[in-house]
Amino acid sequence: MSASPAVSRTTWRSRLGLYARLVRLDKPIGILLLLWPTLWAVFAAAGGLPPLSILIIFSLGTALMRSAGCAMNDYFDRDVDIHVQRTEHRVLTTGQIAPREALLVAAVLALVSLALIVPLNTLTHGLAVVAAFLAITYPLMKRFFAIPQAYLGIAFGFGIPMGFAALQDTIPLAAWVMLLANICWAIAYDTEYAMVDRDDDLRLGLKTSAITFGRLDIFWVAVFYALTIGLLWFAGSLLGYGWPYWAGLVVAAGIAVQHIFWIRHRDRAACFKAFLHNTWFGCSVFAGIVVQTTLVGARA
Repeated sequence: MSASPAVSRTTWRSRLGLYARLVRLDKPIGILLLLWPTLWAVFAAAGGLPPLSILIIFSLGTALMRSAGCAMNDYFDRDVDIHVQRTEHRVLTTGQIAPREALLVAAVLALVSLALIVPLNTLTHGLAVVAAFLAITYPLMKRFFAIPQAYLGIAFGFGIPMGFAALQDTIPLAAWVMLLANICWAIAYDTEYAMVDRDDDLRLGLKTSAITFGRLDIFWVAVFYALTIGLLWFAGSLLGYGWPYWAGLVVAAGIAVQHIFWIRHRDRAACFKAFLHNTWFGCSVFAGIVVQTTLVGARA
């Protein structure tokens, strides 16, 4: 006998719930850490409030590509995650979904994300392909590179050149400086994240910035926060920004100092708290750009 409609609906709801956990919809911090730099770019490139269509395309595309990246990350790490305390209960690791399902979910999400940018210009199309490649291949970097967080920063920040390309059909120097700032920011916040898993990663032979930096981890987190602020200041100077933007950077710098204070004892819970709190760092920079571009205006 075939399953009743009620049973079928329950089964599909259950599967969709598992897929939602696979792509971390229950943990939106990853989406926010991608979305903030993307929003920096689209508001800066628009010189104010961007068209609603651009906001929808880039916000939804960011969420979809982050979700696709999570599915690919779990696919590549399915034999590793079972040995890590924080990840041992992920739905792919526990066998609640099959590896091929994770690949299918990632493929569908990536294709939908790429379809969103069809109305945009050719330059944005080309950058979108690069962005998809970065998102899908990032999970492999921890096996080969001493600081895979730098690659993460490129992947998480590629909405910056895409935003400028979509609105200006060119990528100015300020956009590349902003991307470099995002790379430094990602190294800072993802080192805090990696400090949570350092013991497990050492045992498994994985590579992370927390392991590479060793006992100087806190020092280097501070350095990369400082580089982030400095590069964002340079980008703002190139864009002709004034006091509202600088005020946003001052708030972000204060948040970074708070994070250094939190992680000073390398406590796992404190490091994870600092990582999660980085959304306010990104939000502070964004607020400065919004006030600058919509209420004050740039000199350039």
